[in-house]
Amino acid sequence: MPIHTIILITLLLLVALVILVPLIVVLYLWATDSRQKEHAVLRNFPVLGKMRYILEKMGPELRQYLFLNNNEGKPFSRNDYKSAVIAGKYNSRILGFGSERDFDEAGFYIQNALFPTNRDELRVANDNKVPTYLYELDKDNLFTRKEHLVEKQVAPFLLQDDDAPIIGQATCRQPFQVRGLIGQSAMSFGALGDRAITALSIGLGRAQGAWMNTGEGGLSDHHLKGDVDIICQIGPGLFGVRTEDGDFSFEEFEQKSRIPQVKAFELKLAQGAKTRGGHLEGDKVTPEIAKVRKVKAGVGIDSPNRFNEFKTNAEMLTFVEKLRDIGGKPVGIKIVVGKVDDIKDLIAYMAESGKHPDFITIDGGEGGTGASFQELADAAGLPIKSALPYVHQLLVAYGIRDRIKLFASGKLISADKIAVALALGADFVNIARGLMFNVGCIQAQVCHTNHCPVGVATTDPKLQKALIVDEKSFRVTNYIISLREGLYNLTAAAGLESPTQLTAEHIIYKDQNGHVTKATALNYNPLK
Repeated sequence: MPIHTIILITLLLLVALVILVPLIVVLYLWATDSRQKEHAVLRNFPVLGKMRYILEKMGPELRQYLFLNNNEGKPFSRNDYKSAVIAGKYNSRILGFGSERDFDEAGFYIQNALFPTNRDELRVANDNKVPTYLYELDKDNLFTRKEHLVEKQVAPFLLQDDDAPIIGQATCRQPFQVRGLIGQSAMSFGALGDRAITALSIGLGRAQGAWMNTGEGGLSDHHLKGDVDIICQIGPGLFGVRTEDGDFSFEEFEQKSRIPQVKAFELKLAQGAKTRGGHLEGDKVTPEIAKVRKVKAGVGIDSPNRFNEFKTNAEMLTFVEKLRDIGGKPVGIKIVVGKVDDIKDLIAYMAESGKHPDFITIDGGEGGTGASFQELADAAGLPIKSALPYVHQLLVAYGIRDRIKLFASGKLISADKIAVALALGADFVNIARGLMFNVGCIQAQVCHTNHCPVGVATTDPKLQKALIVDEKSFRVTNYIISLREGLYNLTAAAGLESPTQLTAEHIIYKDQNGHVTKATALNYNPLK
């Protein structure tokens, strides 16, 4: 065939591709979308309308990567996400050229001392190094990025024994001493896949001094893969400690309490994402998850809004004492502060009766790992910086603060936020989404669909292949240790020797007009 013929045919094919294919697509869209009845815009403008829906679908990604600045993203900004991931990959919190915090906004600040504490004066246990892997960056150009893993021995930044708080010291046969102030908030097996749970368990155990809350989905073998302390949560659905009829099983509870890694139990009255019972879609309820929760596989789960075992303060605290007596381990409750009179009545009854949990977990309304309804996520429950000091001051006012430890949670994913929470009254801080970032979460916000693209919030085996357990477990270790190091940095800046010494005296509040108020002067009126 002559060369000019070949060229002509080639040109004709190119014309067909450039003109005919788009024309066929347009005609197809016109023929199909103009006749459908669900979308008005597609009936009149099928091609432009389709483009609109495509852009709408891509909207979250476009905003996250192109249009929002580093501090604008919700629920977490690009800076929030980046700081957590860098801490996990490189055990670093270093930044260059200054902070991007909006200093004109109202907020809390650490009161740094004129004469801070030197590093060698800090009360910190760093003798036993932690073996881990960190990334080292080789090249970071526009189109090429190369890095490699390097084995490292890092300081754990644990509390010394004398500073380590003890939960249930005066009430339990087996109290729980905690040598770190940061651990994992409640995230259930089922909400997260087995690879994510395993990576978290191994990583937290390697870091030492941390803990892992099972979430209301119950204790699974994956939680026990690492040498990590476990807080076993019990929700209104009683998953893992229920009979076939759905009643509470004291026999199952006693069996859980015999497991050495289980250090405490938590009754979940509410959580920040949803001040109601939990929900899990049926396609997430695999046979394994059904066995752990003692429910039917493939069937969606809605746990009750509250426990059927008690409905008054007296009944609840009697139930708490019964569990503590059977298990011999600390028992706490998890709450979301909303109706403040209810919280006041509860704590007043604790003071009057002498009955109380060993700890209270206060989850801010800004919490959000679980699937929830928009109206509950946005409107029900106070945020942590309002709820935490209210409960703390209420316990102080009734003279029982020394008997009860406080856990705080609610977007506390960086060392500075943790320090402020400790100063506002927390003994410990729970983190969920910062840890999710370090097992691969990219904020796709499809946790409730079982279609998590990075294999974190899904039980789909194909999607879970994206998550490499060993690599993510090291990121979890590095993240927790990095946070503890950052907390000691702020401790030194405040002129203290241990982060357990942080109180409201060490933070200050600046309003939008630049006026400052000592945190000790902020009045939450707990008894009014």
